[in-house]
Amino acid sequence: MVEPWPVPERTLEPPLNQDALLATFFETLVNGDRAAARTIVQDTINRGVATETLINNLFFPVYEKIETLFRADQITTVSYNLATRLLRTLIDQAAARLHVPAVKTKTIFAVCGQSQSEELAAQMAVDLLEAGGCQVTFSGGGIPADEVLAQVHERRPDVLLMFASAASDLPDVREIIDQIREIGAVKRTQIVVGGGVFNRAEGLAEEIHCDLWAASPLELVEVILSGKMKNYKPAVSGTIAKIGVKTKTDRRAAA
Repeated sequence: MVEPWPVPERTLEPPLNQDALLATFFETLVNGDRAAARTIVQDTINRGVATETLINNLFFPVYEKIETLFRADQITTVSYNLATRLLRTLIDQAAARLHVPAVKTKTIFAVCGQSQSEELAAQMAVDLLEAGGCQVTFSGGGIPADEVLAQVHERRPDVLLMFASAASDLPDVREIIDQIREIGAVKRTQIVVGGGVFNRAEGLAEEIHCDLWAASPLELVEVILSGKMKNYKPAVSGTIAKIGVKTKTDRRAAA
């Protein structure tokens, strides 16, 4: 059983806005330094940073940085595996600290890309959505389009969420959206996407006629709960909440 960290006063301030913190945390992950990574997280918690901020402004941007570098062949497979496995452990521990309201505001059926790393990104989004008061059913990745459609028709959720999809998932994503739009049998269900390929391809979410989209887990919560779009931009290098950058096509681009 995963033991949560001690719970500090619940607050969204101060924000994580230090490049040095992100860089140091990144180095501990790719080196597989579990003790140092736990120390960074605990020190951040001790500063009074809320779990939502920890996940969105530390874990998620470093995750995107790792993904960007791996797709560009700038870190080794062993460093990538060390980083993602350690990060998953830290995310699980952080999720245990989130307060999940008893009253639910929206129902969500969520899927993601097929890889473990894409599931890791979706897990962060799902955890924050639950903390935001949503009832989430999360199937992970690799679900055929017809099975996703069957679940939507059976469950009739308020939101169908496809978060952290890969480029290789786009044919199925398009098929799902087209089928829902053409049949019109689930008019109440909004189609929401974000992360993954949608953060690397500007305008893609609009092109495939999604209702809403977001670049990060916390932005996703805000967009879904409000039902309104924010000023969305793909992830840009150098920002704190969105560290990932677009990369040239390479042998990992399809992932």
